[in-house]
Amino acid sequence: MAGGARTTGHAAGYDESALERWVPEPAKDTARTPFERDRARVVHSAALRRLAAKTQVVGPQTDDFVRNRLTHTLEVAQVARDLARQLGCNEDVVEAAALAHDLGHPPFGHNGERTLDELCRDAGGFEGNAQTLRILTRLEAKTSAPDGRSVGLNLTRATLDAATKYPWPRSAAEPPLGAHADGTPRAVYKFGVYDDDQPVFAWFRAGAPPRRRCLEAQVMDLADDIAYSVHDVEDAVVSGRVDLLALQDPGLRREVWHTAREWYLPDTEEAALDAAWDRIRQGEVGWPDAPYDGTRAALAHLKNLTSQLIGRFCRAATRETNEEFGPGPLVRYAADLVVPRETEIEIGVLKSVAAHLVMRAEDRVELLQGQRGLVADLVDAIRSGAPDVLEPPFRGDYLEAPDDAARTRAVADQVASLTDASATAWHERLCDASARRQGVGART
Repeated sequence: MAGGARTTGHAAGYDESALERWVPEPAKDTARTPFERDRARVVHSAALRRLAAKTQVVGPQTDDFVRNRLTHTLEVAQVARDLARQLGCNEDVVEAAALAHDLGHPPFGHNGERTLDELCRDAGGFEGNAQTLRILTRLEAKTSAPDGRSVGLNLTRATLDAATKYPWPRSAAEPPLGAHADGTPRAVYKFGVYDDDQPVFAWFRAGAPPRRRCLEAQVMDLADDIAYSVHDVEDAVVSGRVDLLALQDPGLRREVWHTAREWYLPDTEEAALDAAWDRIRQGEVGWPDAPYDGTRAALAHLKNLTSQLIGRFCRAATRETNEEFGPGPLVRYAADLVVPRETEIEIGVLKSVAAHLVMRAEDRVELLQGQRGLVADLVDAIRSGAPDVLEPPFRGDYLEAPDDAARTRAVADQVASLTDASATAWHERLCDASARRQGVGART
């Protein structure tokens, strides 16, 4: 057994293959299961710490209350662990996957991802989920293979599989649908592995049905959807960008539903969106009947609303999954997570509120344009100054790169590792003042 792993306790239900690591490790103490060690490795990673200074919806420096990528990740992990316990799959596997799910996000979130994908098109593109796998299996310093190459955190097969939201390469991805906040068509393909990371992908996906996600990955994904659908609205209310009572206006709701269909629910009729909205407001979740005024009582009411919504969505998925597959334990490919269509629409409705009223707000669109310019400038400057301007790990990758595509990937890895603040600082240091976008540094 790889690493001296035991199969009792929290690892029950997982076979020897699920417990294996890509590079076998010497036997360690038996006080923890392999999956508990996986979770600890993600918790202690530098990539996780950096999420504290990366954008969630609004920049992490804009308000003391709003969430950043790290606080969002911790909330996703909590929801995911609760779901795992209810379904009977391993809580540490699911929590480790949830803690890892956003590690690949570059500075400025999906906005930075969009720019890096455009600039890396000839090198295989850029995608946050594929970058997460790259961090876990290559970039994060923890374990090395006998030949000296880094294998990242060297997580177990089950945990790597659980962290893979899109188990296919770019060449097998479906064309993106919908539009960005500025109205331009979406162009970033959703995939989970770059071509040069295929060896480890093939290893941990051995025996898995093509394109099918394991149950633990499905739980992680639902926890992510639930957390940001609810918490982004909470942040938007507290920051004064959203008035939930204003959505009683049918005209405003129609505008929000347009974004819902464009971003999340393309085949959903307006009547179904209205019905989902009514179910949420009229359900037992404590929907507010007065404007948010910032008092402790109002904030407590809002926090209770978020808790009730999370519970509502989790109960619905747990109930439907147990009805179809029976009570747990349910692990890996023994079952699929069943989310009722009504619940999917309710989650999509909440996501569209923040999407339309925050991410598509005029000031937000202007900010996004400046951020994209900053990232593009930074990539150009690093390319021009490479390898000297790269940090030592990425400098080594650049020098060992066999071709231009691999050198571009090393530059993208460097930029993606930066936080919002450090990307701005690098831009100020490397880019000539005359070439900067007007006001970018101040806005970011």
